[in-house]
Amino acid sequence: MAIRLYKAYTPGTRNRTVSTFGEITTSQPEKSLLRKNHRNKGHNNRGIITSRHKGGGHKKRYRLIDFKRNKINAVAKVASIEYDPNRNARIALLYYLDGEKRYILHPRSLKVGDTVISGPNSPIEVGNALPLHSIPLGTAVHNVELIANKGAQIVRAAGTYAQIVAKEGNFITLKLPSSEVRIIRKECYATIGQVGNIDASNITIGKAGRNRWLGKKPKVRGVVMNPVDHPHGGGEGRSPIGRPYPVTPWGKPALGVKTRNNKKYSNAYILRRRK
Repeated sequence: MAIRLYKAYTPGTRNRTVSTFGEITTSQPEKSLLRKNHRNKGHNNRGIITSRHKGGGHKKRYRLIDFKRNKINAVAKVASIEYDPNRNARIALLYYLDGEKRYILHPRSLKVGDTVISGPNSPIEVGNALPLHSIPLGTAVHNVELIANKGAQIVRAAGTYAQIVAKEGNFITLKLPSSEVRIIRKECYATIGQVGNIDASNITIGKAGRNRWLGKKPKVRGVVMNPVDHPHGGGEGRSPIGRPYPVTPWGKPALGVKTRNNKKYSNAYILRRRK
């Protein structure tokens, strides 16, 4: 993938960058794998806003992605590489020999016409899915399961990959993109390679309106509010927050404070926390 730059014809194009979409091979998604996607836009079942700064955005349909890769020993051919509005990674459409079609996350360097397969005895090639115990040490993987047969939950964003660093007993040690090191059951599946669209993190939005297309509403800083609206608010002119450390609108510590539950069951599986 490459990034396209704009000349400064308008303020909105001065710093704007977009993907060239050079890897996309078709603009029409597979209809049988589309579903309606009702978005709550930050509201709960009573209509109360429970997550701020969400709303609007372009209407989009959900693509059913095969995160389980549970079609064992079935060869599939890559038919197309498509854009997915619900994630920053691209998706690849697979045609199986029995006629079934499925979407998977598009691994880097996987091309139309290539074949992929899932199973314990699959070759160590990009796009193939195997249990972690069948993958050699040092291999880059993505689309990793945390619980066997539940489907991949981590390492799914564009350009990410995890590395297998050790094997011991029933557990495999992985170094995740966040630098966290954790152990996962050896039966969990992962896909060989790195997620494609690696330049997604280098794209510059360029203007506020483009964030509105993505369903993001403006965020207002607490220091410019009144005291009734935010703990940082009030004061004469430009004033500091008036507290030892920043807090949320509800008084909880913010900005750099760890919020992970100390009693979470999976803490035992984390060998080194992310920085």
